[in-house]
Amino acid sequence: MGFDAEKQSIVSVEGQVGDSSSGEISSEKQPLIKENHHSPENYSVLAAIPPFLFPALGALLFGYEIGATSCATISIKSPKLSGISWYNLSSVDVGIITSGSLYGALIGSIVAFSAADIIGRRKELILAAFLYLVGAIVTAVAPVFSVLIIGRLMYGIGVGLTMHAAPMYIAETAPSQIRGRMISLKEFFTVLGMVGGYGIGSLWVTVTSGWRYMYATIIPLPVIMGVGMCWLPESPRWLLLRSLQGKGNVESLQQAAIKSLRRLRGSVVVDSAAEQVNEILAELSSVGEDREATLGELFQGKCLKALTIAGGLVLLQQITGQPSVLYYAPSILQTAGFSAATDATRISILLGLLKLVMTGVAVIVIDRLGRRPLLLGGVSGMMISLFLLGSYYIFYNTVPAVAVVALLLYVGCYQLSFGPIGWLMISEIFPLKLRGRGISIAVLVNFGTNALVTFAFSPLKELLGAGVLFCGFGVICVVSLFFIYFIVPETKGLTLEEIESKCL
Repeated sequence: MGFDAEKQSIVSVEGQVGDSSSGEISSEKQPLIKENHHSPENYSVLAAIPPFLFPALGALLFGYEIGATSCATISIKSPKLSGISWYNLSSVDVGIITSGSLYGALIGSIVAFSAADIIGRRKELILAAFLYLVGAIVTAVAPVFSVLIIGRLMYGIGVGLTMHAAPMYIAETAPSQIRGRMISLKEFFTVLGMVGGYGIGSLWVTVTSGWRYMYATIIPLPVIMGVGMCWLPESPRWLLLRSLQGKGNVESLQQAAIKSLRRLRGSVVVDSAAEQVNEILAELSSVGEDREATLGELFQGKCLKALTIAGGLVLLQQITGQPSVLYYAPSILQTAGFSAATDATRISILLGLLKLVMTGVAVIVIDRLGRRPLLLGGVSGMMISLFLLGSYYIFYNTVPAVAVVALLLYVGCYQLSFGPIGWLMISEIFPLKLRGRGISIAVLVNFGTNALVTFAFSPLKELLGAGVLFCGFGVICVVSLFFIYFIVPETKGLTLEEIESKCL
C-alpha cells in the first residue's frame, strides 16, 4: 500500500477519534469510518502461512478424531481384534465412546467463555494442543473402559478450545483480503483430518488392538501444534484490546502488537507496522472498544445482532440435517446397489473426498464471490437435494439414482456454504471486546445442536419416516434462505474493525 495514502487515512481516523473524545463527532468527519475502505494490506505469503497452519492443525485433529473413532468402535467390539477383556460393550457404552469427545467439546466451549479473553488466543491453542496430546495418550493406553472415557473427554475439551480459538486467531491475524480463504481452509483441514482418520482407521481395523494404534498415530501432531503456537506471536488485536482497556502496561502491549504484526506480515511491513497499529487503535476506539464489556452487552445492540447472525448460522447449519444425512448415507448407497456400500469405511472415505473437493472450491472462490452468494446458492442446492431425497423415500424408491444424486448434491452444497462459511462468519462478526465470549456461545450452540440432531434422528425417522423427515429438513433450508437474505451481511474484503462499524 502507498505510505502517503496510509498516513492520510490514519490522520483522518485519528482526527475523528479526537473529536469524539470531546463528546461529538463532527458531521464532516463522521462518514469516513462508514464509507472508506482500507487500502489492501501488504503481507508476505511465507509469513502468512504459519499463523494459519498451526491453528489449523487443531482442526485437522478434530476431523481425524471423527474418522478414526468410526473405525475404532468396530475394532474395540471385536472379540478377536480388540486385545482387551472388556470388549463386550453395550450399545450405550459404544455411544458414550463415540460422543465422549463431543461432550468434552461442550465443556471446552464453557471453559473458553470464561477464560479465553483472559489468557489470549495463542495460550488457548497451546492448552488445546496439550489436552489433545494427553487425551490421545490416555485413550491409546486405556486399561479399562472408564479410563478410555476420561481420555475421550480430555481430547474433546481440546476440540472445544480449538474450534473456539483457531478461527478467532486466524481471523485476527490474517490480511483482510485473504481472511475468508484462510478460515475456509481451516474447514478444509477438518475434512482432510476426517478423511485421514477413515483411511488410517481402515488400515488398523484388522490389526489386534488396532483401535489403540488409531489414536496413537496422531500423537506427534499435537506436539507440532503446541510447539508452533509457542513460536507464533499473540494476536495483535488481542494485545491492543488489553492496552485500550488498561490491562497491563499500555506502551509495552502496543510495542508487542507492532512486533507481532511484523512477524505476521513479514518484511514488507517493517516500516509501516507502527502506523497500521495506530490505525487499528483509532478504529477500535471509535467503535467503543476502549472500555471493558459487561456480560449483559452480549445481548444488547451490536453484540446482540452479531450473536443473532452467528448463533443463527451455526444453528441452521446443524438443523438442516447435516449430521443426519451423513448418518443415513450408507443405507442410501446400499439401496442404490453400490457394492462398496457394504463397507462403511469405504463409503465414508468416498463422501469425505467429495467434502474435501467441494471445500477446496469454496476456499478458492470465497474471497472473490463473497459470503452471501455462496450461502444463498449452496443452501438452495441443499434445499433441492433434501426435497429430492424426501421424494425418493415417499414416491420414487424404484429409482435409486435419485437418492444418490440427492445425497451427493447435498454434501457438495453443504461444503460450499454452511460448512466453511458458518465458521468464517462467527470468527469475524463479533466486536473485539466480546469476540471470545460470543464465539464460545456460538461453538456451544454448534456442538449442542449437533448432539441433539444426531440423537433425535433415529427416533424421528421411526416416528415420521425418512421421506417426511428429509422434507422437513428441506423446509428448514427455506427458512435458512430467508434468514441469510435478510439478516446475514456481506463481509468480503472488510477489516474486522470495518465489519464492526458497517455491518452491525
